[in-house]
Amino acid sequence: MNFQVTVLKILVSYPDGFAVMDDLKRDMAFLATSGRDWSERTKRLGARVPDLDIFSQGLVVREQGGWKITEKGRAVLEFMEARPTLEDTVVRSADDKPCAPAPPLPLLGDRAKRRRQRRERRRAARERARAAAS
Repeated sequence: MNFQVTVLKILVSYPDGFAVMDDLKRDMAFLATSGRDWSERTKRLGARVPDLDIFSQGLVVREQGGWKITEKGRAVLEFMEARPTLEDTVVRSADDKPCAPAPPLPLLGDRAKRRRQRRERRRAARERARAAAS
């Protein structure tokens, strides 16, 4: 599964979505050794499409010594990377019935507000330090 998600991510980064096998192997080796973050990310993405098979589903085609991502492959990758909906975040019980929604993700506006408040607090602290030093 991680392999297939990685292939989609690599191919989408190339012009026209085509990469020769040597480039694919090099990029795969780089990502495979980049740490647990990449592995966890590909597992999370792959969980959105559990029956992913890039070749039999027509997401990737073999062409002239390399592989190319198809429009369908781009669409599936966009779906995997899309922000989860409320339906995706519902916690399920053992008998697969919805129990309760997961806590909502923080909104971007909230994040920007907190960032602005931190900046203002740092600025005020610097000014107090300057005033105390003089």
